Amino acid sequence: MILITILLTTLIISLITDVRKRKILNIVTLPTILVAFLYYSITLGWSGFLYSGKGFLVGLGLLLIPYLLGGMGAGDVKLMAAIGALMGPSFVFYSFIYTALIGGAIALILIIKKHGFINITKSIFFNVVFFRSSLGSMTISKDQNSSISFPYGVAIVLGTLCTLIWGGF
Repeated sequence: MILITILLTTLIISLITDVRKRKILNIVTLPTILVAFLYYSITLGWSGFLYSGKGFLVGLGLLLIPYLLGGMGAGDVKLMAAIGALMGPSFVFYSFIYTALIGGAIALILIIKKHGFINITKSIFFNVVFFRSSLGSMTISKDQNSSISFPYGVAIVLGTLCTLIWGGF
């Protein structure tokens, strides 16, 4: 129960700061990671430390490449690593799956909202009918004003809550 309380506290604080300031704070994620390692080390010894370490590495590894490619901030990566250290490798993996699905849905909604459903539908239809090799080269203008971003911590929090409620697949 204590781990769930720490997890929910970390998620709520991260959600609020990410929405308001577009930052997930180290003062939230790093103590969570430390507490997770200490808790598992004290309760389960060396095997607990390894369990928390595996979760940490899985959480870190899942978002490291998108971070290195500039797709998200370091706070998102550290939050996922903290979730892994606290809840273990399989939990963080399922959280990542839910997070990716929710993040994709949020991105699709924002794209449709910004560019309009009709323009998106025309572009997809054109690409499919004329067998364009890449659906990524849609006919939507690609100027600086067309970029869309959102605080990915929202998707991470919702994905983690889905895993907490429904578990894995």
